[in-house]
Amino acid sequence: MKIDSSLMFDPARVAGMAQQLDDAGFDGAYTFEGQSDPFITVAAAAMNSQRMELMTSIAVAFSRNPMNLAYLGNDLQNLSRGRFILGLGAQVKAHIERRFSMPWSKPASRMREMVQAIRTIWDCWQTGEKLRFEGEFYQHTLMSPVFAPQPNEYGPPPIFIAGVGPVMTEVAAEVGDGYFLHPFNTAESMQSLSLAAIQRGLDKAGKSREGYQVSAQVITATGLNEESMQAAVASARNQIAFYASTPAYLPVLECHGWESLQQDANTLMREGKWAELNDLIDDDILNTFAVVGGPAEVAAKIKDRFGGQVERISPVVYQPDVELLTALRGEIAAVCQ
Repeated sequence: MKIDSSLMFDPARVAGMAQQLDDAGFDGAYTFEGQSDPFITVAAAAMNSQRMELMTSIAVAFSRNPMNLAYLGNDLQNLSRGRFILGLGAQVKAHIERRFSMPWSKPASRMREMVQAIRTIWDCWQTGEKLRFEGEFYQHTLMSPVFAPQPNEYGPPPIFIAGVGPVMTEVAAEVGDGYFLHPFNTAESMQSLSLAAIQRGLDKAGKSREGYQVSAQVITATGLNEESMQAAVASARNQIAFYASTPAYLPVLECHGWESLQQDANTLMREGKWAELNDLIDDDILNTFAVVGGPAEVAAKIKDRFGGQVERISPVVYQPDVELLTALRGEIAAVCQ
């Protein structure tokens, strides 16, 4: 099992952390499309690390087009010397239309076509074949030599896709090289929703599970002292409540009969009652979604929940403390590798 870490820093601060995580032995590190562009952050990390894989987890696919993403993926594969993973996610309708002012329709079908288009563009650059992709959502039929990069000596990067619902997860297995399991997951939802849909997608494409990577992100509340533990638990409760408020994530709650939590959290969010969100997440809900405890205890829980099920694990720790992350990586490695 590969162990990855977050690079949730702005690009100006990420360089030092990337080198520290590389030195600490992490197998990979991921950036997130939040307050910064994830590709710029990967670029900063690529220039300040030598070994670990670097991935966007995730970049918002539908705020861009296949040609944009093909160039970004190709450049970062070169800059990282073959260590880049292009991780894509759909986001939700409101953000695509109202934040990015981009079209939203048939997200699973659009994601399938986007990945196919990106691969077609990369094939054009690698082989010199004429570019011809004509789909329902994207058409790419022009590539002049002056705009075509030289064949990438490292080959095109892998593409991982994030998903929560069963249809998007099937697409992730059908056309992707890997799958990002959303942090809003439980042992039950992983089995009944995600892994089952992945197998259906692999079967549809005639692919085997061998060689396909599932990267599990798990909300992690841990610390090296009591004060940091309390802060981590509060952050985990808040993040679980935030995710629970999103209608797209309702199927995960339905696995446990907690459908009412979605409406309760959504109401508080709409009313701006941020301080009250944590009260919705009792200890049962907290420990169902998150792994909680000191680094050694968390590592044991990760092994019990994900061992033999996934190829990569990404503890989502909301304190960007390299000392804590290094200690956690050591404990996970000791029990999972």
